[in-house]
Amino acid sequence: MRIGTRKSTMALAQTGEIARQLEAAAPDLNVEIVKFETRGDQDQVGLLLPHGGKGGAFVAEIRAAVIAGKLHAAMHSLKDMPGNEDTPGLVIGATLSRDPPTDALVLRAGVTFDDLKRTKGKGFKIGTNAVRRAAYARRLFPEIEVIHFRGAADTRVRKLDNGEMQRLAEGGEVGPADALIMARSGLERVGLASRIAHEFAAREMLPAAGQGIVAVECAVNDWRTRQYLALIDDPVAHLCADAEREVLWVLNGHCNSPIAGFSTIDGREMSLTASVLDLEGDQLLEATRTGPADKPRELGRAVAFDLLAKGAAAIIERSRP
Repeated sequence: MRIGTRKSTMALAQTGEIARQLEAAAPDLNVEIVKFETRGDQDQVGLLLPHGGKGGAFVAEIRAAVIAGKLHAAMHSLKDMPGNEDTPGLVIGATLSRDPPTDALVLRAGVTFDDLKRTKGKGFKIGTNAVRRAAYARRLFPEIEVIHFRGAADTRVRKLDNGEMQRLAEGGEVGPADALIMARSGLERVGLASRIAHEFAAREMLPAAGQGIVAVECAVNDWRTRQYLALIDDPVAHLCADAEREVLWVLNGHCNSPIAGFSTIDGREMSLTASVLDLEGDQLLEATRTGPADKPRELGRAVAFDLLAKGAAAIIERSRP
C-alpha cells in the first residue's frame, strides 16, 4: 500500500503511525510511505489563500495522486481538509483515534503566561497563521499584536527561540515573536511537548473542526484499500469528524473564516459545540447541542443552523477574501 504524505516531521510521524497500525492489523501488508513537498511546504512565507487555502496548499497534490492511481491512500491532518467542498472520487477510509485536540501556548525565554495575562498582551507579539487562533488570541489578550507566522511545527519553535523575523509575501518582515499558538498534538508529535507553557481549555479557545484527528483518504471505489483501512478506523473519532465537518459544510466556511467546532461522545450521546468569530475577535457566536452519537451529521447540521440563526452568515461573508 502506497500512502502519500507531506515531508514535514509531524506529517511523517503521523504517517508512520498509520503504517505501524496497518502492518500490525494486517501482517501481509507492506506499507510504502511516499513523500510530497506540497505548495504550502515550498512557500513558507506567503498566505495560504493564493494556493487555494489549506486544501490547495497541503492537500490537493496528494489527492490528485490518489485519483490518478499513483497512490492507494493519503494521510491528512483532518483540520487541513476543506470542509466546504467535495472531492469526487475520494472518501475518508479511516480516522485514527483522536489526539488531544486543544491548542497550546509556546513562549520564548523570559516570557511567562502571567506576563501576557497581566498586560493583556500589550507589548507582546504572538505568531500564528490560523485566523481562528488569531481571533481567539485577540479575545484573550486584547492588547496583543498578532503576526503572520508560517512553517512546520518544529520550524516555528526554532524561529521563536532564535528570534527570527517572519518574511512576508508582499515584502518586508514581522517579528520576532514572543509567543506562538500551536496544536498540542502537533507539539507532541515532534517531541516538543515540554515547550507547552499553557494549554487552552476548549472553553477558552475552541479547537478547529477535526483538530487532533489523522485521516486516511482513498479512492471511493478502491474496495481492497478500504477493507484494509477499516481495520484501523476509530469509530468515535470518525463520528466526531463527521459532526464537526458537517458544521463547515452547512456554514460554507472558507479558509479565511474563524470557525471552530469540537464534539465529544459519552455513551450513546454526542455533544457538539461550534463557534464563529469575526477576524478581530470582537464578536463570538456559539451554539451547543446534544444528540444521538450515531447521527453525527444531523447534529452538526442542527448546530450550524443555530449559528446561522444567530447571524453567522454575515460574519463569514465579511471575512471572505
